[in-house]
Amino acid sequence: MTDPLDTTWATIQTGVDVILNDFEAGLTYEKYMALYTTIYNYCTSLKGNPSSISGSLQQKGANLMGADLYKKLKDHLKGHLISLMKEHDGNNDALLQFYTVQWEKYTRAGTYIHHVFKYLNRHWVKREIDEGHKHIYDINTLALVSWRDHLFMLIQAKIMDAVLLLIERQRNGETIEQSLIKNVVDSFVALGLDENDSTKATLDVYKLYFEQPFIAATELYYKSESETFLSDNSITDYMKKAEKRLEEEDVRVQLFLHESSKKPLISKCEAVLIKSHTLAIQDEFQQLLNQDQVEDLKRMYGLLSRVPEGLDKLRVIFETHVRRQGDAAVEKVAEAAANAASAEGGDAAAGGGEGGEDEEEKPKPKKKGKPTAPGADVAVDPKVYVEALLEVHKKYNELVMNAFRGESGFVSSLDKACKEFVNRNKVCNVGSSKSPELLAKFCDSLLRKSSKVAEDREVEEILNSIMTVFKYVEDKDVFQKFYSKMLAKRLVNSTSASDDAEASMISKLKEACGFEYTSKLQRMFTDMSLSKDLNDSFREQMEKTHEKDDVLDFSIYVLNTACWPLQASASGFNVPEDLVKTYERFQGFYQQKHSGRKLNWHFLLSKGELKANYCKASKTGYTYQLSTFQMGILLQYNTALKYSWEDLLGATGLNPETLASQMAMLAKAKVLLISDGTMGSAGSKYELNLNFKSPRVRINFNIPGKTEAKAETEETHKTIEEDRKLLIQAAIVRIMKTRKVLKNQILMTEVLNQLASRFKPKVSDIKKCIEILIDKEYIERKEGEADMFSYLA
Repeated sequence: MTDPLDTTWATIQTGVDVILNDFEAGLTYEKYMALYTTIYNYCTSLKGNPSSISGSLQQKGANLMGADLYKKLKDHLKGHLISLMKEHDGNNDALLQFYTVQWEKYTRAGTYIHHVFKYLNRHWVKREIDEGHKHIYDINTLALVSWRDHLFMLIQAKIMDAVLLLIERQRNGETIEQSLIKNVVDSFVALGLDENDSTKATLDVYKLYFEQPFIAATELYYKSESETFLSDNSITDYMKKAEKRLEEEDVRVQLFLHESSKKPLISKCEAVLIKSHTLAIQDEFQQLLNQDQVEDLKRMYGLLSRVPEGLDKLRVIFETHVRRQGDAAVEKVAEAAANAASAEGGDAAAGGGEGGEDEEEKPKPKKKGKPTAPGADVAVDPKVYVEALLEVHKKYNELVMNAFRGESGFVSSLDKACKEFVNRNKVCNVGSSKSPELLAKFCDSLLRKSSKVAEDREVEEILNSIMTVFKYVEDKDVFQKFYSKMLAKRLVNSTSASDDAEASMISKLKEACGFEYTSKLQRMFTDMSLSKDLNDSFREQMEKTHEKDDVLDFSIYVLNTACWPLQASASGFNVPEDLVKTYERFQGFYQQKHSGRKLNWHFLLSKGELKANYCKASKTGYTYQLSTFQMGILLQYNTALKYSWEDLLGATGLNPETLASQMAMLAKAKVLLISDGTMGSAGSKYELNLNFKSPRVRINFNIPGKTEAKAETEETHKTIEEDRKLLIQAAIVRIMKTRKVLKNQILMTEVLNQLASRFKPKVSDIKKCIEILIDKEYIERKEGEADMFSYLA
């Protein structure tokens, strides 16, 4: 009797062979259904007596009969693959062509066979898998497992040799058929099957048989190429080569590799192409900086940022380079200023000052001597100095943003370098207070009416640049002191170019340093507004109570002493008779309006105009613009034309130093003629020059001399030092009040941290302030512990 299995399999085998070997010819729907029905009938019958099975046993029979059919198919697939192996006899491209064609044909056939055996899959295969039987798969997976075990494992080494050779040819610039590699890769991925769960796929086969040999071959290829290329070419050319190779490998992943290979492949390429040559690449960095090779620097950053710690050395070199460039720029400014000072030879120009332009004097011969050393105390132009700092910052900030992609490490290196050359350079000498002083003076020149900058937008851009330098200034208290003094002068002398620009600058300072830093500056503007209202009220009252001829053109600023950095003159002053009436009227008006307040008059900062009708050379006369002290001197000459030094001292009430400095400009311009001695000498005489002449009708004599400006700067620095001592003491008291007991070193650190935003205190100054506070009994040293302090409540 014929075995039903053999009969059934003979029918099924014919259909399976058509699918495997002649798929293009096609399988009609009738044949497909016949195959399916044959498998179904076999699975639902029992061996030898299919007609006697009850319904309940038919399901059991299906599970029993499936094993034989499954084994037959498995053996047949094995035989088919063994016969395929005999067909291939090529190598390299021919082998890859054979493999990819047969793979595509086989996997497509496997899908159809899977559908034909669907009933077997749904019942017998499912039950076997559910019961935990190993090596039982659905029919499609069985086809893949058979390919893996009976074909792939036998030729995978040759396949990989052919693939690697093809990829090497592509790396060497040849054109290849990329689809061959893509199909091979897809087959490696498809053959990754989870032995514990046939429904899941893994990348084990791909990783083991493709990725590992591929990456190993890549390493060897690039190691050889990079060493050969570097021996014959420059580092910059090598960087271009490495960058191109990395881009190619990235594209290669996208074209025909599995995406999971990207990280290990690129990491290996980075290790071989970059990490192995990191030192050689880093050594080229300084040369590229010197030559401003932005594109090469950008390329170097892009490469070294790929490897751990590749940028560390570059950041250090960059910081040092920027600092050197900053120092060189400042040194150039200092040398130019020193050369200019040396050329002047200390001689003042003949005539000097307005009103004396027409007086011809022979210039004194220039003094010969050693040129002034760069960094000595020479008058550096604040604008030139600040622009030199900004130029360096702008150049390297753009480099950081463009070449180094704004990376935080390079930003930090730039900030450190700028902080160093802004605070410690040839102009600053040993201290760091010169930069904030010059920065404040630059602000003053920008915000005064004499500024050549006209556009508000241009002013705003320059103010933003100033804040860039301000960010790096350590001694922000120095800037604050000088800025507030200069702002006070701009407001008092009405020389501020724009209220909007002034407000914008204060807003920027407030944003950078907080409300406390600018509170006094903002109060100054409040006082100016209140003074305007006060002037209007006083003028209105004078018009009501006095004749027009009896009222001088008079305005006054009443300012809060605590907010304005104005220093009263040490000299006394007798208000001239011509001004006494107005002086007393305002005193009375103000006391009536604000009872109990005291007015301290700053005559040194006051100014006025006198009409000079005595000059024979002018029919209309001249208008002199004078300080109040100068007015006090010249008004004496309404009584007499000639006075002795002693007479003027007594009449004006000024001390000798102030009188000499105020008369210097008048004597220099020949408004007053000196006889019987020199300026300030006993018995010297000063006569009004009736023959004075000038090409100008309005002449300004209220111009501070260089000596006065220098003295004021020195005085400001002394004030800053005194203020710092108080700030240090206040910080120590605050800390000790909070901590009660503290070690010396910790106290030092906390004081430095608290004051860092305003200035960097010297350790010696902190120690002195500690001793002062011990003397004042704010703190004390603990007995037996010299380095421990405790707070005294």
